[in-house]
Amino acid sequence: MDELYGAGRLILQAMAWVPAAGLALLLLLLEQRVGRAPRLRAAAAPPASDPDLFLRVVIPAYNEADNIGDCVRAVLASDDPGVPWQLVVIDDGSSDNTAALASEAFGSDGRASLLEAGPRPTGERWVGKNWAASIAAAHPWPEGSAERQWLLFLDADVRLKPPALAAALAEARREGTDLLSLAPRLQCGCLAEWLVQPIVSALLGLAFPLQRTNNPADPTAFAAGPFMLFRRDAYEAVGGHAAIADVVVEDLTLARRIKGSGRRLRYLVGADLLDLRMYRNLAALWEGWTKNWFLGLDRSLLRAFGSAAVVLLLFAGPWALALAGILASAIQGGPVWSLLLPAGAGIPLLLALALWRWWRFGLRPRYWWLSWLGALLIAAIVPASIWKTSTGRGWTWRGRSLA
Repeated sequence: MDELYGAGRLILQAMAWVPAAGLALLLLLLEQRVGRAPRLRAAAAPPASDPDLFLRVVIPAYNEADNIGDCVRAVLASDDPGVPWQLVVIDDGSSDNTAALASEAFGSDGRASLLEAGPRPTGERWVGKNWAASIAAAHPWPEGSAERQWLLFLDADVRLKPPALAAALAEARREGTDLLSLAPRLQCGCLAEWLVQPIVSALLGLAFPLQRTNNPADPTAFAAGPFMLFRRDAYEAVGGHAAIADVVVEDLTLARRIKGSGRRLRYLVGADLLDLRMYRNLAALWEGWTKNWFLGLDRSLLRAFGSAAVVLLLFAGPWALALAGILASAIQGGPVWSLLLPAGAGIPLLLALALWRWWRFGLRPRYWWLSWLGALLIAAIVPASIWKTSTGRGWTWRGRSLA
């Protein structure tokens, strides 16, 4: 019995090192898969002029009063991409003053225009931005070949740097790309964002490695909805947003359609050229991630609960070990090194992960010591997302039902 007890104790002591080992592996994989992934940077020289090409930038907007003005001004301040281009903001029935603020931001710039998406067809299920995006894409184009026309979808919470448009279009043309998507630099403002967004970005970096997405021989496909640049003929060939009217995770679905049809998909790190702030408060973050989490994992219960378990193990585990070690030491009257040592290894690795994000993506290491709270919040998001997605109850975006 004593030997069995001793063996069990050794196993438990070894398991205490799992969070630290997992964090070390996470850091290694993130540097390999994301840190060293191809990045889109500003072009060294202005692009050559090509008046036969045309670029349409579309911003679908629904109740985006907090974002639309700054987003529009950033787009209109873009460097010359070397081709004729226009900006279309399409208001999807906003109940706030999104449309008025967009028009105000246009000023006298003749490249910008405002469209109204209008009511959705009776008897059809359209979710998210799909209706507005499809209307903007179908709006009359200038005469010319569709294969020489480009369509960029931007979310209103994106802020482009001036070189972004020119750099993205030049990259897509040079590589023969049918869909170019960029991973933006995340911006965090409220505490909820600082708790959750850095963890989510790490999970996405592991789940959808850029190298595999960019490999035509690999079926892995991923795109980030905030920035999706399509060759127009490729977009129309896969049906565009109209073909996935009832799909909530439209970016991932369109990426899979592009790659599955044998067309060229590219997903690059765009942190040098665009910023993204997704949520303004805890309520918006909760609504957003409970909307997407389960769907993003293809409705797999195993993957959903597995993601929650991994997050708790890595981001809350070291702090739980530290607390358990302190309590055990107080009870036993001396330090319990079997708990304190692995905690002492895991907590610096959490700091190292935060510093890595700062080094590679400019996300300052704020509130990293509250990673345990972020892990608990994500662990609550997972079952809520499963429930909402499966039942349709409370499944909304900006208050608009997705059921």
